[in-house]
Amino acid sequence: MINWVAFVPAALVVSMIPGANQLLGLSNAVRHGAMYALAGVLGRLSAFVILIGLVVAGFGTMLATSTTALTVLKWFGVAYLAWIGIASLRRAARQPVVQADDRRPAKKGVWPVVAGEFGVALSNPKALLLFAAFLPQFTGGPADQVNVQLALLGAAYLLVELLVGLGYIGLGSRIGATGLPARTRRGVDLGSGLCFLGLAGLLAADDLG
Repeated sequence: MINWVAFVPAALVVSMIPGANQLLGLSNAVRHGAMYALAGVLGRLSAFVILIGLVVAGFGTMLATSTTALTVLKWFGVAYLAWIGIASLRRAARQPVVQADDRRPAKKGVWPVVAGEFGVALSNPKALLLFAAFLPQFTGGPADQVNVQLALLGAAYLLVELLVGLGYIGLGSRIGATGLPARTRRGVDLGSGLCFLGLAGLLAADDLG
């Protein structure tokens, strides 16, 4: 039997912790508006569906205990976070000092926003470790029901992640709706870039043990 009483608050706490995806969702909402940011969150959830599917299929534990797989995924994640950080810093450097227009759609459409969140979520080895180690703690009962329970817990976590993501989007939209001055917009891009580089550095230093 699933321990929903313990799972729901635990999932809320885990999802609310500011991480790369939540930071990216907030940044997308500030820069492009709520609809683009929501599309990005759907990209994130698509990646989580894949990771949860691996766990349900039994590959989660195997991958999570494979040093080679985790190392490859880790350094891919480091490179991806660093690339996003550098892109944000370059955008800050190009930002004009005079007042710019308010939030603008991404120049290449919504798909780069979706792909960005999808890539960050899928390339983060901690997300795989989260689902492989976190979800099974709340299962119980006959062994032949574990996979069904993992799937239900995964679906519930996706709902929690969506609700929390909407909260971050709402915050970012409120910030962006104030009509940020160009100088402040540069500060947002600069701060985002430094945060992503910091996250890349923390992931690089983590032994994932």
